[in-house]
Amino acid sequence: MLPSVKCTPRIALHAAVVLLTLTSASEAVADDGAGPFGVTTVAAAGSQSARVGALFDGGHHYCTASVVRSPRRNLIVTAAHCLGGNRDDIVFVPGYRDGRAPYGKWKVGKRYMPAGWSQGYDEDSDVAFATVEGAVQDVVGGNRFATRTATGATAVTVTGYPSSREVPISCTNKPTAHSSTQQRIECPRFTGGTSGSPWVNGDGRVVGVLGGHEQGGATADVSYSVVLGAEAAALYRRAVC
Repeated sequence: MLPSVKCTPRIALHAAVVLLTLTSASEAVADDGAGPFGVTTVAAAGSQSARVGALFDGGHHYCTASVVRSPRRNLIVTAAHCLGGNRDDIVFVPGYRDGRAPYGKWKVGKRYMPAGWSQGYDEDSDVAFATVEGAVQDVVGGNRFATRTATGATAVTVTGYPSSREVPISCTNKPTAHSSTQQRIECPRFTGGTSGSPWVNGDGRVVGVLGGHEQGGATADVSYSVVLGAEAAALYRRAVC
């Protein structure tokens, strides 16, 4: 479900509430994701990977973010722990590869952190939004941000930027529940720098963001995400209004 958004007098989303029902066809698309499950490869260049980018601070990329649809077309989502601290000059580079920025470099502006994170670093609140200076969605497109989806209903593709590499990696698998508030996925080689990577299902919806438990996981082979629920929906509404 796309969070209900009421922004007055600003431009509204295409519909106040959008209910998306997975058909058998869309489930097949998600379940038959690219390549075998649980195998990590270099992400192919294309429209989907272009929406994912590296976050830079001081010349080095340290986290991952992705473009999500919004009325102002300038919104990215990542893990909350990627936007905290004394980082003042964050730049988002969508589609980054081998030192090149094929879709430009976008300075990060206002950041939106959930109360659970800003008031106590609650791992169940490790998701955040930020605006960039310009309509990045017009350049690379954007995925829908979805909350209250069933964990593991379909496979997801996780795409991110290890800080030790200059290309994005990608893996498709089915998430499983770690707890009522956390989900996990088995994908190898998702090392430091992949925090904030979007979990995108076959319908092009972001249903997870790498982070949460142990800030994404203590090992490179198992990653986590907050289960996107009411807090994430409220944060999205705040970010687009």
